[in-house]
Amino acid sequence: MDNGIGIAPEHQERIFRVFERLHGNETYPGTGIGLAIVRKGLERMGGRSGVESQPDQGSRFWIALPKAIFNLNGINDSRNPHPCN
Repeated sequence: MDNGIGIAPEHQERIFRVFERLHGNETYPGTGIGLAIVRKGLERMGGRSGVESQPDQGSRFWIALPKAIFNLNGINDSRNPHPCN
């Protein structure tokens, strides 16, 4: 959780789009690609990301990745939970 300016609910998905910014570069510097890169990477791994926020109350960004278990050959296999054994 941060103690920043927060994000109104209607803008919370918008901040994950490439080059989308809620404020001008003069107010808050940046390119507007960071959150988009994070979300795209997570989606490629089967994960998700999001934000919980209210104006003037800060924001909490979260990520979720699926559990992956691999066997010694590197193939996804939920029957072998200890790939180093």
